[in-house]
Amino acid sequence: MATLPAFLRRTESGAARGPEPVRPGRDEFQLRPLPHDHVYFYSKKIDNSRLEREADPKSGRKCWSAVGAACAALILLGGLMAPPLANTIAGYKLESLRADERRLLDEKRAAELQEAQLLSPERLEQIARDRNLVVPGPGQVVRLNPSDDAVAMVKQ
Repeated sequence: MATLPAFLRRTESGAARGPEPVRPGRDEFQLRPLPHDHVYFYSKKIDNSRLEREADPKSGRKCWSAVGAACAALILLGGLMAPPLANTIAGYKLESLRADERRLLDEKRAAELQEAQLLSPERLEQIARDRNLVVPGPGQVVRLNPSDDAVAMVKQ
């Protein structure tokens, strides 16, 4: 080998110096010190009761701009929420109208059924028998107008 690398020379020379010095012994149960353990902070009581806040002319403008931005956001949010809310309300109203329609149809059917029962020939014959009514004879019926589609008129 013609040349040795530089790191081999350093290790060889370090081995020739001898062993490294050993640290002095320390207590195994002692904790190491905390960083900045030697720094102490003292708090001093500050009395600001005699101070008066100076009026800031820009704070009013900032406050009103924040109020304006909040109102604009509220209007925008209301504008975005209005159509779905209107659809929901319209849906409730439509369902209410459908329920009313079903109720009215049921009432109409009940009224038609009651009318059919009241105008049934059997019931009319029963009422006629109860009141002692009889079918008129052929000569007892007088027709005012011979045509069926003409309206009865009084002649002068």
